[in-house]
Amino acid sequence: MTADATPATLTAYAEPTRPVRAGWIAAFAGVWLGLWMAQLVPVQVLLPLQIAAQHASDDWLVSLVTYGLVSAVAGTFVVIAYPIVGALSDRTRSRFGRRRPWIFGGVVLAAVGLALLGVQTETLGTVTMWTAVMMGFCMASAALTAVMADRVPAGQRGLVSGWISAPNAIGILLGIVLVTAVFTTTASGYLALAVCCVGLAVPFLLVLRDVPLTTSEAALLGPLTVRTILSSIWVDPRRHPDFAWTVASRVLINLGNAIATTMLLYFFTFALRVADPTGFLVFTTVIYMVVTIVASVALGKLSDVVQRRRVFVLASGVAQAVSALLLAVAPAESTAVIGAVLLGLGQGCFFAVDQALATQVLPSAETRGKDVGIMNIALAGPQAFGPLLGAGAVVLFGGFSGLFLASGLAGLLGSVIIMRVRSVR
Repeated sequence: MTADATPATLTAYAEPTRPVRAGWIAAFAGVWLGLWMAQLVPVQVLLPLQIAAQHASDDWLVSLVTYGLVSAVAGTFVVIAYPIVGALSDRTRSRFGRRRPWIFGGVVLAAVGLALLGVQTETLGTVTMWTAVMMGFCMASAALTAVMADRVPAGQRGLVSGWISAPNAIGILLGIVLVTAVFTTTASGYLALAVCCVGLAVPFLLVLRDVPLTTSEAALLGPLTVRTILSSIWVDPRRHPDFAWTVASRVLINLGNAIATTMLLYFFTFALRVADPTGFLVFTTVIYMVVTIVASVALGKLSDVVQRRRVFVLASGVAQAVSALLLAVAPAESTAVIGAVLLGLGQGCFFAVDQALATQVLPSAETRGKDVGIMNIALAGPQAFGPLLGAGAVVLFGGFSGLFLASGLAGLLGSVIIMRVRSVR
């Protein structure tokens, strides 16, 4: 069947109505698992250790700030690339569809970047290869998020987006165990993550029914030029206020999470002075993982049933704020465990429900890829700049209390902002 002969129910711009099946969801979760491992495990463990080894110094703040700068450089490229990649995927015409080529290309780029990152011994090489990894993550995740808007009906998006969140938690734990207990050198750890990233993407690339654009559909977007792409990136907040409020909320909640969680290994090592900081990070991550999985799947499905999203996002931001404020006022191993429970509850709820909410405030079916690319800036930007801002907060306030206070306030403000959305309950 040619693209132009595709039935109306399978046109590229049709609003999806048929629920996706369990096998599709499992494959979708699998590709996200590989991507989360590739993106989050280096941030949590490998990059800090690698950069510390490159900057041997008695002053641990030197490596902390360098780590923040490496993340920020990569993040700058990603923030610029996300909407552009999304806009390009909207216009991609191939026999494999619009999104599949970008998922495949992104996964391969991330894997190559990881493999080469493991052999870098200087900061320049490290930042170059980490930027490549993040660009690959950007390409694949932008296309995957657009796939959910393309193929998953609105009434099922809470459940399906829960299976973006659950692999986030599983990926952190599996990846940390993989690179600390099985592949114990930096190079082998990065290589293991690269193999997982590619291997876990294959099933979804095979099962994805990615409808190619027809000639008439492609014509609606205009010619593919630099000017067209750049002009299409702007979304007027006056015409689409719910889109703007959702982006603002996502930035604040994700920033609050990122500036705290990316500093945990340093916090456990230099503030709590835990005997085995890496082991304690694994322990708290297990707790976080279990709670996140349960919260993301259960609360994502519950939001579908009750047909409400905003109140769940509000609750998730409050839980994150309480977790951070506990560590600010009573830093201890016991409060770190309680914080892991609250953070898991908040993040599981947020990732599941907010992703579903985001797909319901997109301005246009024709530009879903570009619009979710803008939405994804609110995820990748805070994660990329979080280490630098977190390091700055530690230096500015002379410790970690100010860091956690800033984290809690950002999460709380982001959760309140989401109540300004009017088109989604």
